[in-house]
Amino acid sequence: MIGKKILVIDDEQRIRDLLSAYLSTDGFVVRTVANGKIGILARDEWNPDLILLDIMMPEVDGYAFMLDTRAKSDVPIILLTAKIEEQDKIVGLEYGADDYITKPFSLRELTARIRTVLRRSDRSKPEASKIIHGGVVVDREAYLVTVDGIEVGLTRTEFDLLTALMVEPGRAYSRLQLLDFVQGVAFEGIERNIDGHIKNLRSKIEPDPHNPTYIQTVYGVGYRFNPNMEQGEE
Repeated sequence: MIGKKILVIDDEQRIRDLLSAYLSTDGFVVRTVANGKIGILARDEWNPDLILLDIMMPEVDGYAFMLDTRAKSDVPIILLTAKIEEQDKIVGLEYGADDYITKPFSLRELTARIRTVLRRSDRSKPEASKIIHGGVVVDREAYLVTVDGIEVGLTRTEFDLLTALMVEPGRAYSRLQLLDFVQGVAFEGIERNIDGHIKNLRSKIEPDPHNPTYIQTVYGVGYRFNPNMEQGEE
């Protein structure tokens, strides 16, 4: 992890100074900016390995920053948020955040979250570059999904969820297991976030989202990918 570049975007000078000093002593290369507008310029110029992002900021807020970023990049983003309502956390994840931590936070916990997200981002690709089940094709190298030959736009979380389910069709995953896979750290309090991601995923890949063919609900457990589909790998 030494030498990884972290961009901190927060309008509080105290937090920027604190994170810069602490993360630098931990071996990270840190750059800080005061709002999302400057953050966009810094992101494009500096190409960070991870972004720590405040939500409530002047100029361009965290949500707008994430929308702009996810249209161009899959760089990991951890939200630094004073918002404590569960819905705010869900919105942040749906906008493309990889994790979040609520202010005030422990610096040791934040560092652990950073390392976990970076490890997940850096993990080696599986041997097979494509997974094929029925009409669904996941191309892990191109980060592309097609259904019956038509490209489907997925968020990073949706892509990771679909990949996890398709690698072992028929295996029932609990919500906590799926959350742990896509977030790197399991958060029991927001397991139901997975239901929202699955709903969005079904709306994009299922012929009839109300009667899903591919992603099946395993009542009392969680979800699985239908094992009764033609399988192939490349």
